Amino acid sequence: MVLQKMKAILRHKKYKLLTRPYELNIVGLRSRSTIPNRFDDEIHVFYKVSALNWHYHVFKATTDPGTYWLRQPMQPQGTAILSEGQYIDAWELGLHRGQYLALVQVKPITIMRDYNRDAVLDFKNGNKTTGLYGIDIHRANRTGTTKAVDKNSAGCQVFANADDFAMFMSLCQKHRSLYSNRFTYSLIDFRAVRRQNARYIAAGAGLIGLLGAGFAVYKWNHRVKALSQEIHSFFSDVFKTNQPQTNHDTVRENLIEKYETETDHPPTFTG
Repeated sequence: MVLQKMKAILRHKKYKLLTRPYELNIVGLRSRSTIPNRFDDEIHVFYKVSALNWHYHVFKATTDPGTYWLRQPMQPQGTAILSEGQYIDAWELGLHRGQYLALVQVKPITIMRDYNRDAVLDFKNGNKTTGLYGIDIHRANRTGTTKAVDKNSAGCQVFANADDFAMFMSLCQKHRSLYSNRFTYSLIDFRAVRRQNARYIAAGAGLIGLLGAGFAVYKWNHRVKALSQEIHSFFSDVFKTNQPQTNHDTVRENLIEKYETETDHPPTFTG
């Protein structure tokens, strides 16, 4: 079920799905929470092992920088936050800061910068730029599960658990042995999805309002037309009879009064 949902998300976003055996799809899911310094995101790794079988792994991670670097950014423009998108062949196996094996950035990616130097993640106040920033995919502490992000991420995508990361590295080495030392990473930002949905809802509400107004005008015009046809039909029949003219005048006055009552005040719209 999770695999099918993920495939649907990738298709919807027109992201590439890798389907050769042991060719890794690596997808980060940025949670809706804006509370910093938590490993509250996920990295999903899935790959085909045979014609009908896939393996799927979910690892706890962070896709956001820790509060240490939010308050003390490495660059004057602010701390880097990776933007949602699919970055094809942008990482390879190498040494993170020259220390241990990880996925290191080798092609340009897009970031935004949180420049106000507080401990709150801000996804709106910076301009996006594209380039090489050393945004790696690595682990936090050497052993166990790390609870707080702190210095472990200045914009990197970081695994919370050391054993999870070791498994991930073994999968990456399998991928490299079969294909190449290039890896694609996709980031899906549920905060961006929520903001986009809010815009859609607002636009939809406006459209519904316009459609409602248009429908009311249509109904009003339809009623006027129906009354006009009623008058025309009535007089067509009346003038074929031999009734006294005074009766015709009385009926016609009554109908015209009804028509004017119905049409003098076009509909008004509220909301």
